[in-house]
Amino acid sequence: MIRVLLIACLLFSTRPIAGFSQSHNKEKYHLVAHRGGVVDEHTPENSHASIEKAIAHGYWMIEIDVRLTKDNVMIINHDRDFKRYYNLDRAVDQMTWGEIKKLRSAKGQKVLKFEDALKLCQGKLQVMIDNKIRGNDTVLFGNMMNLLKKYGMYENALTIGTDESTEFFTGKIKLSCTREQLEDNMKKPGFKPGDYYLFSNNITKDDVDWARKNNILVVGAINNWALKSKGQEGIRKLVDAMKAAGVACFQVDSEYEYLFKQ
Repeated sequence: MIRVLLIACLLFSTRPIAGFSQSHNKEKYHLVAHRGGVVDEHTPENSHASIEKAIAHGYWMIEIDVRLTKDNVMIINHDRDFKRYYNLDRAVDQMTWGEIKKLRSAKGQKVLKFEDALKLCQGKLQVMIDNKIRGNDTVLFGNMMNLLKKYGMYENALTIGTDESTEFFTGKIKLSCTREQLEDNMKKPGFKPGDYYLFSNNITKDDVDWARKNNILVVGAINNWALKSKGQEGIRKLVDAMKAAGVACFQVDSEYEYLFKQ
């Protein structure tokens, strides 16, 4: 079993890491499982099984994609519809939770509510939230914050936000930014480095040195959606380059776990 730890407090974060085990200090790289855990031919993304496998593989954090049903229930599902895993060409926001909870994939998996995913992770994994909910419903996002607090994940949560929701989430959860966005944010009144993290699939040594100087967390992104044109060897070279630059924290598609074995 691979022992992989994620986003530790020693990596530029001023917030404590709940549940951090000193026995994990020997681990060099800290991994976030993209699309809801360990995904393979037998395991759909954002599923109960993918979360359980992430726990078994020793991940410390998973990235989950949050969407909203027609009747305002938060679920985890990457796509706007259910075609890929559930063979249903209907949009998430056009279906009620009562309809969605009856869906089953070819592997027998079902769609999870956001809260159910947090229950599975409680005490075992922290979360990076890819917020795919449109608009800026502050009551809804407030409920999201309350659930993170309820399951002990608020202090360490990361988010990939939308332009509309940025104002709400700033100062509550670390928001993903490019270096250019961070440099712009630094010019604004009230800027706090702990409110953000540098997130990119191409991070240089200069970026890492700059982030360390400014006490900003760095997370490299290694996933097929953005890097498929590079091929396996190209992705390996990119990972090696970011490692050499000093990046120690990565969000990854689980098929690239092997690149981080000690």
